[in-house]
Amino acid sequence: MNILEKIIEFKKLEVDECSRITPLERIKDSQRLYSIRDFCGALKNDGIQIIAEIKRRSPSLGDINIKADPVKTAETYARNGAACISVLTDQRYFGGQLKFIHEVKAAVELPVLRKDFIISEYQVWESFHGGADAIILIADAIDASLLKDLFQLSLELGLHVLVETHNVDHLQWINELNPELVGVNCRDLAIMETDIMWFKNVVMDLPKNSIWVAESGIISQNDLEYISKLGFHAALVGSGLMKSGDPGLALAELTGRVPA
Repeated sequence: MNILEKIIEFKKLEVDECSRITPLERIKDSQRLYSIRDFCGALKNDGIQIIAEIKRRSPSLGDINIKADPVKTAETYARNGAACISVLTDQRYFGGQLKFIHEVKAAVELPVLRKDFIISEYQVWESFHGGADAIILIADAIDASLLKDLFQLSLELGLHVLVETHNVDHLQWINELNPELVGVNCRDLAIMETDIMWFKNVVMDLPKNSIWVAESGIISQNDLEYISKLGFHAALVGSGLMKSGDPGLALAELTGRVPA
């Protein structure tokens, strides 16, 4: 069993436990505290836009910045040019919590993505009422029919959806889905290794009308220039910023800005 399979197996148990504690109907009846911010719109400005991620640990690196304060991290990202914030909410493997989304949204005005392994209707509703403006659906983690159902539900709730894959074979049906956001992860989630040169293998097959987001392995201005030339509109960057100890400064250095 590879690491992705282990994560999904545990996630199923986690969702079952959460649904016993707080049934889906109770979540549906709760009130969302924040309006939905325009995640897609924030990525349509000129140049490569950065989705800066709050990521405290990972299966491949272990503890990255395990004591990082989500609010302070989000604030320094906002000051240093992030277009959007990605918040990892998986606790077991990434050290996150769902409550981080509300904390971040109270502190900054940027749109917020819930980054997790979303495998159920329960988590979509949980994301909506948890304050997320966007969620990620990973084609490599769930089957196509389930992803399409969760995608449709998310759109009905007004959420933006980043459809991600590392598998070229998924791109045919992802094109048919015609998502506004498509993410290409150069990390093979089965073995947790990255290869930034892999991005060039998929660009010809990406949906032409989607916003293209490059994920993982991006650590330098040269990397940003490379993906920009390939046609990507945005980059989701986490580990490279968080492990620096000063994520905002690292973001400024990545994009060539004067640190704020």
